[in-house]
Amino acid sequence: MARFRNLQTIAAASAALAVATALLPARSREPAPHGPHQDVRVGLVFDVGGRGDKSFNDAAYEGVARAAGELGVQIELLEPTGAEDREAAMRLFAARGFDLVIGVGFIFSTDINVVARAFPSTSFACIDYAPPMQGEIPSNVAGLTFREEEGSFLVGAVAGLTTKSRHVGFVGGMDIPLIHKFEAGYRAGVLAACSTCVVHVAYAGTTPEAFRDPVKGKALAVSQISQGADVLYHASGTTGHGVFEASRDMDAKAIGVDSDQWAEMPGTVITSMIKRGDVAVFDTVKAVAEKRFHGGLRSFGLAEEGVGYVSEGPHASAITEEVRARVAELRARIVRGEIKIPIK
Repeated sequence: MARFRNLQTIAAASAALAVATALLPARSREPAPHGPHQDVRVGLVFDVGGRGDKSFNDAAYEGVARAAGELGVQIELLEPTGAEDREAAMRLFAARGFDLVIGVGFIFSTDINVVARAFPSTSFACIDYAPPMQGEIPSNVAGLTFREEEGSFLVGAVAGLTTKSRHVGFVGGMDIPLIHKFEAGYRAGVLAACSTCVVHVAYAGTTPEAFRDPVKGKALAVSQISQGADVLYHASGTTGHGVFEASRDMDAKAIGVDSDQWAEMPGTVITSMIKRGDVAVFDTVKAVAEKRFHGGLRSFGLAEEGVGYVSEGPHASAITEEVRARVAELRARIVRGEIKIPIK
């Protein structure tokens, strides 16, 4: 049975559990303040990149941490070391009687369906969930999805209004439909603001490793900047740090993803597309705590404040008032349904 690299020290599972043969280190749950739902236990299993990725893993953690602080729920964390660990990690939490098990990332989608069917009394949630091609979503699985194309449209407009060369870049991580949504939204936003702009596109690979390859990210960014791109947006996990490095070294500007990534490269990152995984996670934990959880797909976009971009404060100081106003106008048109963003 696979081993896990802990983020926290957590107590070993009972021998009666389905994963009893796993050789797990001693563990301890994160301390939860007193609150109305101290009996609710939530297990979070991180995706590739893990906690500290300054992206959607960290956003998911912020969601459960907020739930611990405001609701008093107990939370425990696991970070799989490999693909074979994902299902085992979720089974561990479910077998120990956790009320909610959360998988961070589309890569959990198939595994979470399997585990959910094996533990029908446990609630499950998956960020960036991909529904099965055939069959129904298990009734105890909440698929948390985002209209990333809407947030990406906004930063695309920023890029189109900011570029001086009329060439901009997009670096994706794994070449999959989910990341195509980021690309499509970005491209549409760029062209809405700058109809003559050229959008250069590249992907880091076709496996999950494409989300944690900053060397490849830098090489792709260097190529795009060499072709004239002076603003680059990435949707590539920690691969994006390479995009930031290339942008800094070659005097280009960069746009972060999923959370405010300004601190990754101050002076280079001019804004970030925000995907509020923390909001989706907190809302799901609260629904479980209040016994109103239900399975199925749930989508978060601009109208639900589930996506957006960094537009205020010192981390957005490179964005002019004129750009801000134009992007706000485009945002309102998307919310009203006047702009439809094509997705590949």
